Amino acid sequence: MRRLLMVGFVPCGLLVGGFWSLVRAGSFTGHSDWARVLPVGPGATVVALLAPTACAWLLALLLQPFQVRAVRVLEGYWDRWPATARVAGVLVEIQRRRYLALRDKASRPDAASADALRRLAARPPVEVLLPTELGNALRAGELSAGERYGLATLSAWPRIYMQVSDRLSQSLRSTRDALDAAVNLCWSFLALAAVLAAGLYDESGARWLPLVALVLAAVAYKGAVIAAQAYSGLMHVVFDLHRFDLLEALHHRLPAEQEQEQEVFERVSKRLVGLRVPDLPYEHGRGVSDPRDADGRAET
Repeated sequence: MRRLLMVGFVPCGLLVGGFWSLVRAGSFTGHSDWARVLPVGPGATVVALLAPTACAWLLALLLQPFQVRAVRVLEGYWDRWPATARVAGVLVEIQRRRYLALRDKASRPDAASADALRRLAARPPVEVLLPTELGNALRAGELSAGERYGLATLSAWPRIYMQVSDRLSQSLRSTRDALDAAVNLCWSFLALAAVLAAGLYDESGARWLPLVALVLAAVAYKGAVIAAQAYSGLMHVVFDLHRFDLLEALHHRLPAEQEQEQEVFERVSKRLVGLRVPDLPYEHGRGVSDPRDADGRAET
């Protein structure tokens, strides 16, 4: 319920509320009369509160299945359409130049190199850059969190997520909610800017309102980038702490030495993507049905 309220209802409520106010003011049929926005009388007040609220909840529920798509569009996955693919190519080149400039700063022996190294760590390799800052912030985690140990992050993530501790799981959910909420707010303010521009295009005194909505959309997008960087950092923590829990859950033998770790996890990654790996033995020594397993007191 908290996620639906923060991620769905609030962004949709802002859009519906703005549209409702313009309709009440008559902005789409003539000059806006803002005095008509506020209801007069108890009955009108109830309708003015319940109708937009119901519409916002309905819109939030309808858009919920498209949450992943809403994020991916802002990430820069635009290669399906020729027009957006050309724009993506231009933006990727801009990102590549920024990456190379940061790499040059990082190689200099001065105080600015530490900040440049930190910013480089939040970006994926130059050959897999995406057009947007949000996309690169998320891709940095998707292509490095597990790969440091030989695990393919994207294929291992759904399995290793099931092994995380309650505290880490709560941090992941909270950060993901913040990311999705910021993305939805960005879309909401962009849509609101379009609605305001359509309703107030002939009112010179109100043309600043769409600009305010665009500024708020930019602020929300920046918040999404910050949340994405935090989420990528937590992805690294998950693999740092729970990669061996993943092996145990899959009933594979734990590596005895650090040198074997990379090889074992590379084999597991191949198995997870559906490849046949004959030299990856199972180990079923630990009982999984004993209720004392939760606190580690079961006999093996």
